[in-house]
Amino acid sequence: MKQAATVTIPFEMLMNRLPPAFFLVLSAAVVAAAQTTTAIPAPPDVAAPPAGAVTTSSGLATKVIKAGSGSEHPSPIDLVTVHYTGWTTEGEMFDSSVTRESAAIFPLDRVIAGWTEGVQLMVAGETRRFWIPESLAYQGKREPRGMLVFDVELISFTESPTRPPSDLKAPPSDAQKTESGLAYKVLSPGTGDTHPSSTSQVTVHYSGWTSDGRLFDSSVTRGAPITFALNSVIAGWTEGLQLMVEGEKTRFWIPEDLAYLGKSAPYGMLVFDVELIRFE
Repeated sequence: MKQAATVTIPFEMLMNRLPPAFFLVLSAAVVAAAQTTTAIPAPPDVAAPPAGAVTTSSGLATKVIKAGSGSEHPSPIDLVTVHYTGWTTEGEMFDSSVTRESAAIFPLDRVIAGWTEGVQLMVAGETRRFWIPESLAYQGKREPRGMLVFDVELISFTESPTRPPSDLKAPPSDAQKTESGLAYKVLSPGTGDTHPSSTSQVTVHYSGWTSDGRLFDSSVTRGAPITFALNSVIAGWTEGLQLMVEGEKTRFWIPEDLAYLGKSAPYGMLVFDVELIRFE
């Protein structure tokens, strides 16, 4: 078998509520693949958890199919990379990354409750079977209904890149400050000495928080950087990114008068981690 590709999937099948738009649309190629691949046979115990399964206080039942390595477990906000197949209790396969030959990557707190709880029990390399009651799946609000059964392989996990920084409240003493009031600190140096201009097209990854730790926007969780004209964004971004070079990652503390001027949310000082991928 050829090595499976790894993609960040807009993970519709596992969402337990109406998510941001980027989680709702599967690519045409992925949908077509799911429709034309041969279904993986359901396990013999798909109808109900066997005697050897362990049931948690929430009602989630799990059974280790293949042991993993190490002792570290993902947290609820970590990014996990998994292969999985899901069946109804009648044995109908309704979704599988295995048949697509594409492992899925997603934040663990963006999926149904049974997955969020169950994957935290796992270690890297482990395969585990979940019997997820409807109350921890789609709550009877959408298909597939009823208890769902998943075989999940946890390939790897990493700490969430959107975890709030510890210095959100105010710029630290080693941050630099411009005349406008913009504060910044280089987290990872880039290459070269050329900077974007105020009219450059820039491609970036970023995450933004309010000063009380609320993540309000992130290209990282969407799995795709964004490209835009530098003079089309808030003043703090227009000024700050001109200080950067390609490959650099910088944290900005942007006062309200360089952000949304108190006219719209998010209000107050905003903190952004920005990676400048390229510009032209």
